[in-house]
Amino acid sequence: MSTYSVTLPSGATWTPQFVQSLDEAKCIGCGRCFKVCPRGVLELVGLTEDGERISVDLDDDDDEAYEKKVMTIAKGELCIGCTACSKICPKKCYTHGAVEV
Repeated sequence: MSTYSVTLPSGATWTPQFVQSLDEAKCIGCGRCFKVCPRGVLELVGLTEDGERISVDLDDDDDEAYEKKVMTIAKGELCIGCTACSKICPKKCYTHGAVEV
């Protein structure tokens, strides 16, 4: 098998690095990656004391319902491999990798 690569108009080869995982223990829920992702791959969720995930309403945020906010990979299949999320992440939470074809 080989990795998925793209030949750019310049003739150079680029190998997209798709999001594989996100370390929620490091995540501070700042939302920078969410804002920079052009494809809607990520979702901000709240974590309760018991570790339960609950939906976060960005317009009407009830901070008392959860202990902290973390980012999650909600739709990984939409990732285009640009790595913008990891480039902007202040805590280096992301792991990316090439895809085998």
